[in-house]
Amino acid sequence: MNRKAIVIGAGFGGLALAIRLQSAGIETTLVEARDRPGGRAYMWEKDGFVFDAGPTVITDPDCLAELWRLSGHDMAEDVDLVPVTPFYRLNWRDGTSFDYSNDEAALRAQIAKLNPEDVAGYQRFLDYAGEVYEEGYRKLGSVAFLDFASMIRAAPALAKNQAWRSVYSIVSSHVKNEKLREALSFHTLLVGGNPMQTSAIYALIHKLEKDGGVWFAKGGTNRLVQAMATHFERLGGTMRLADPVVRVETHGDRAVGVTTASGWRGEADAVASNADLMHNYRDLIGHHPRGEKEADKLSRKRWSPSLFVLHFGIKGSWPGIPHHMILFGPRYEGLLTDIYQHGVLPQDFSLYLHHPTVTDPSMAPDGHSTFYALAPVPHMGKLPIDWEQFAPVYAERILDEIQHRLIPDIRSRIVTRFHYTPADFRSDLSAHLGSAFSLEPLLTQSAWFRAHNRDDVIPNFYLVGAGTHPGAGIPGVVGSAKATAALMLDDLA
Repeated sequence: MNRKAIVIGAGFGGLALAIRLQSAGIETTLVEARDRPGGRAYMWEKDGFVFDAGPTVITDPDCLAELWRLSGHDMAEDVDLVPVTPFYRLNWRDGTSFDYSNDEAALRAQIAKLNPEDVAGYQRFLDYAGEVYEEGYRKLGSVAFLDFASMIRAAPALAKNQAWRSVYSIVSSHVKNEKLREALSFHTLLVGGNPMQTSAIYALIHKLEKDGGVWFAKGGTNRLVQAMATHFERLGGTMRLADPVVRVETHGDRAVGVTTASGWRGEADAVASNADLMHNYRDLIGHHPRGEKEADKLSRKRWSPSLFVLHFGIKGSWPGIPHHMILFGPRYEGLLTDIYQHGVLPQDFSLYLHHPTVTDPSMAPDGHSTFYALAPVPHMGKLPIDWEQFAPVYAERILDEIQHRLIPDIRSRIVTRFHYTPADFRSDLSAHLGSAFSLEPLLTQSAWFRAHNRDDVIPNFYLVGAGTHPGAGIPGVVGSAKATAALMLDDLA
């Protein structure tokens, strides 16, 4: 008899897991609440502009290509990935700019301009990043941590690489210039982590980028999502859209299927969820003692902050503004402390600016450009913020900053605009507290300390995505799918 699996949620993690299961001959149904796949990688089309919700930085494209190779296909059949250079342009309010890329000569020249002594320190940091990449990503990034013994086995490597220290601390031990420290530590923000507190293991992101580059899917990240969905269905998988799962059905300590909002019921030998962690346990299996107990435990953990994203389409083309740009504000550590520790919305901010039309003009009408500006903000479990009332004010402040630093007449050029707030993360994605990245990537919430890829009590209920090992970001959730698929295929054999 054919084994059947149901995967809840068609984000990157759910899609990657469904492809792996279907490639191995498991009859797989992917059930998605929204009207199109993508999860956090949703998209909108407005007034001729294409807007990706995010994520927009694609690294380690080979972890994606592997999903096609499993069945003898080529990812290039379905999506066109193009390299982005520079990876990021970093800009400070005093006018200093720094282009981060894997052009070593140009990079070292820029470092020398900031502080000649930091050129050697940068090399030492890269050596360190290479070590943690080997241990934390290549060896452990797609292997499930199901018991404490697995954590003990990883402990020597973690200790050797001083995993208890923060990324910022490690960077600061190698380079002295403060701007360079910010340039080499901000990456953890892209996976929901505070550089001042996130484990130094996350320095591996630099090695990941240096070796594999930074990429963009022509047409937007949404094209990569659609390519994955197309490939899954090509393999014989079934996708059910616009029908939220409301309950994972159990019999004793076994998952037996799901029920959706429409009343559809699907039966399965195994159920996996790419949904929000708290939503999984509090809502989907809240009727089972395991759900109530785990939801209580999760409520005491530290959750990543949320995001405020302003999308706008404007008249004109901007070849001088690169694809990815970081606009640092006047503070770094203080800003992060306000967001992560105090839970207040500061007057100042740092922005990530995404400008895809500099790479692919087709994402806007002729002579126009697509942008989004993203600001980390506290999640909704801190001080209460009425986002419906405050969002328009915050959007104007962001436009003021872009006007001051990049596009002086931006307001007269705007054709269309809209924003996305923590309240939207909560309502559209059932994200606990409106968190944009699930659990905060602290050492004490990583590997075995993170949600397990296979539930400890319901042995055929599995997790995939940002809340489980190894964590957020496209390589992270695709790695979680590889770890979870290995467990499922072994259990279903």
